[in-house]
Amino acid sequence: MRGRLTVAITALASVLPVMPVFADSQKTAGLPSSSFPLGVPGLAKTTSKMVIPGIEYITLRHGTNKDGYTVSVLAGANDAYTQRTAEKQALAVQMAGFEPVVVKFTRPAIADFPAQDYWMVRVGQWPLSAKKEADKVVKELKEAGISAKADYTGDDGFVTAGPWSMKILMVDPRSFRGSFAASLGKKTAVRERVTDMAKGAGAVAGVNGGFFDIHTGAAYRGDPTGISVVGGKLLSEAVEGRTAVVLKGRTARITELKSSVNVAAGGAMAPVAGVNRVGRDGELVLYTEEFGASTPKVGATEVVIDPDGVVTAVRSPGAKIMKGMRVLQGVGAGADWLAAYAQEGGKVQLKTTVTDLRRKRTVPLTPDTHIVGGGVGLVKNGKTWITAATDGMANINMIVRRHPRTLAGVTRNGKLILAVVDGRAPGQTVGASFHEAARVMQWLGARDAINLDGGGSSAMVVKGKVVNKPSDGAERAVGDALLIRP
Repeated sequence: MRGRLTVAITALASVLPVMPVFADSQKTAGLPSSSFPLGVPGLAKTTSKMVIPGIEYITLRHGTNKDGYTVSVLAGANDAYTQRTAEKQALAVQMAGFEPVVVKFTRPAIADFPAQDYWMVRVGQWPLSAKKEADKVVKELKEAGISAKADYTGDDGFVTAGPWSMKILMVDPRSFRGSFAASLGKKTAVRERVTDMAKGAGAVAGVNGGFFDIHTGAAYRGDPTGISVVGGKLLSEAVEGRTAVVLKGRTARITELKSSVNVAAGGAMAPVAGVNRVGRDGELVLYTEEFGASTPKVGATEVVIDPDGVVTAVRSPGAKIMKGMRVLQGVGAGADWLAAYAQEGGKVQLKTTVTDLRRKRTVPLTPDTHIVGGGVGLVKNGKTWITAATDGMANINMIVRRHPRTLAGVTRNGKLILAVVDGRAPGQTVGASFHEAARVMQWLGARDAINLDGGGSSAMVVKGKVVNKPSDGAERAVGDALLIRP
């Protein structure tokens, strides 16, 4: 028996009116007195305590579960597609004896990417306790030659009542007497847990940092995919225009950056394309002692440079970096440049510059300068300003869907806000989309805010313990961390 075809227009929570922000109106937990900005209007349930003077730790819960499961029909690996594809998939589902629902939704516009309409085909609706029924339909559709998956509707990014579970750190520079720092752990090449990085730095609290390169060799996956500066040393180059958190002492600000490293040797100059990552054809890549691993066996030549800038050795790639030394590796044309100009016993000069693109001036790389690269800008000068295209994340999964999120923001009076929104826990907490994350940070009073790495990487550590619930079920090793030192 053929099923009936239903067409539904689905509203996104992210395009609902933004709740007003009352950044200066405080209640007991140091939060705004206005309603929580997501879900059904109302005050969130919170608890609060001081970690040390100037650092307030807040737990927040809001909303109730009204979502359940449905079955999403796939076209290839995608669950959202063109109207024509949706009609084709719906007909196949109907011919298989099921009742398809065609859902139209709009991926909302962001600062650097236009809106676009998409369609989905779904079958059935079940309460949270009946996921097995959805799995059964997935199996039956597969037997009919139709790919599908069971989806928890709270993850969609459409209108929901929640619930949300958040952990928040508010650091007030007027009473806080510690400092902020970035950390890549013991080695930049490998990943470490935030708890271990916090312990190693003597930090009282911290969160995971930006995204890291999961597509490189297994021995080098601690490499951040954006800028990292630790103690004034550039340990990973910037992606020009990508948003980052600049830390100095107990001050923090959020801005867009670019970085450059240039090498001069033998009367010639050349750009260095990367820092502490695997090189690509034609590049020069710089490795510092913090890399903590043998250089990748890429290219034909690398030179070892001592603290005075003297080339102490010319060697093949794949050897260790001795303490105090730097290594410049060339791949393809980069190797040819080294062979021509950076000879043993010669001098090499390396010049590193980080530029603040908002202020249009250089960031001084002093010993107390730290930078954590993020993933996506969320709020700029108090307004939603999502830069997913600049950051390579302009897709439905990142813009619309809800995920665990780690967020950082700075208020007008200089407070640092660190927040983790837990997710991927059906019935317990739904996470947030980019737009929802921006609204939460605005509600918390952020003038500028950034999305750090999320998903299973989201972790907040307070006094040596993970206080949120990572979606992997345990704390994940990550590339870097933003730490608060007492």
